[in-house]
Amino acid sequence: MFTRRKMIGVLGALAAPAFVGPAFAAPSDWEAWDAQVTPAGFDLRTSNPWGLHPRFLPTLVKANPDLVPGDVHVDAVARYLYHIQQDGTAMRYGVAIGRDNLYEPGVYTIKRKAKWPRWTPTATMIKREPEKYAHWAGGMAPGPANALGSRALYLFVGNRDTYLRIHGTPAPRSVGTRASSGCVRMVMPHINALYEQVNTGVTAYLYPTDGGTL
Repeated sequence: MFTRRKMIGVLGALAAPAFVGPAFAAPSDWEAWDAQVTPAGFDLRTSNPWGLHPRFLPTLVKANPDLVPGDVHVDAVARYLYHIQQDGTAMRYGVAIGRDNLYEPGVYTIKRKAKWPRWTPTATMIKREPEKYAHWAGGMAPGPANALGSRALYLFVGNRDTYLRIHGTPAPRSVGTRASSGCVRMVMPHINALYEQVNTGVTAYLYPTDGGTL
């Protein structure tokens, strides 16, 4: 049935502007966009033009014993991401996680990293919410408005891309909430800092929303 909701989605897609951004970006674009999304005088631990709760600002904390340096741990209850350091500490960042039942806890490998990536919604996302995603079936050009933001860490199980990402977001005020379609979101300047510290091949642990173990 062609419902009123579907009609609104179709009309919205027809009214949306055509693609104006490049399919892929050059390093000169990266630098310009990084400057655009990074506040003047940015300090990783104190800058907060987004109005985040202070607990979601990056903080150096003591890590739990026996965690592997370099690995990433996402606490879905507190909405924190921890990057384990060599000296027994961890950098803690605030994140947003998947809404409803879209968050997928598990153990993943970060097998790819990308600066200012192109984004394409999955077929499942388009089927679930065509009015929101169908317009971008051919992909969204990189840039500050792109859904993956400035950086993305790609989560795999074995050699299978899960289509889950740890990525920047053009909606920074969603940090601390359940807002995404399954991915882990971060403020763009925060993931820019994390990106430089994370190596491909490390493990990412996404813990359950009920506080259980993997």
